[in-house]
Amino acid sequence: MTLLTLKYFIEAINAGSISLAAKNLFIAQPSLSKALKELEAEVDLQLFIRHPKGISLTDDGAEFLGYARQIVEQATLLEERYSNKAPRRRLCAISAQHYAFVVRAFANMVKKVDTSEYEFTLRETRTHEIFDDVKNWRSEIGVIYTNPFNEKVIHSLLKENRLAFKPLFTAKPHIFTGAFSPLAKKKAVTLDDLTEYPYLSYEQGSYNSFYFSEEMQSTVSRKKNIRVNDRATMFNLMIALNGYTISSGLINSDLNGNDIVAIPLLVDDIMTVGYIVNASISLSRAATLFLNELNAVIDEYGYSL
Repeated sequence: MTLLTLKYFIEAINAGSISLAAKNLFIAQPSLSKALKELEAEVDLQLFIRHPKGISLTDDGAEFLGYARQIVEQATLLEERYSNKAPRRRLCAISAQHYAFVVRAFANMVKKVDTSEYEFTLRETRTHEIFDDVKNWRSEIGVIYTNPFNEKVIHSLLKENRLAFKPLFTAKPHIFTGAFSPLAKKKAVTLDDLTEYPYLSYEQGSYNSFYFSEEMQSTVSRKKNIRVNDRATMFNLMIALNGYTISSGLINSDLNGNDIVAIPLLVDDIMTVGYIVNASISLSRAATLFLNELNAVIDEYGYSL
């Protein structure tokens, strides 16, 4: 087993396919396939599941990846320290439900990385895809929420996929709506107050279960429903249609201006926002920096557990 082989292994996981990894590494695909098969034979474990769309990790592969990443990162640190090389290109991917505070923390992280080159990914995506991203190591961290309604299903998924949930803060439900909506004049709203206004929610694809909804109170019947795929569209519809959605109340005027406001929703519910990680894998320095920035943003807005 060599350091180069471990780098090949990590690149294959990052790319999601052996052919793309070979292209990224500028080597022939048969050579990469042979090296990975020899690695599996050497450790006497199946590290990959090979399928038509690419590759994914086995449970043993996920554990092995954690050790491989630590070894490669430590070797790189050693090389940089004693060869007067500039810090290497930083890599990190984060998946999250649609939260502006996550975008701000991600931006803060990018500003603070100690390198002139990087390749970062921020995926605002569907709830079930966040689990797939973290399970299959497409992302190091996934940001989601739980509440009394969905927590049994969420924790079952965590256990099934060998993931861990780390709470960040708790919050009472708020609605987000346009600053000029009639709802914006209220200090607090009830579900009855919302009856005549369009309800905006994020579309969850084939996993469009109430349990995967990004919005609390997802089982409430509503006369006017609009599903969207991205946060910008949702905010535009809040303004254009006096629509609303339900979330934590943590809104970021630095990124979104003052066109959207948060108003307390008077229901008996609470959400816990947190992040999921592979329980057996150590985070990269960039991912750890992202978590530090995420906690700093949350603290700035006065939220806590």
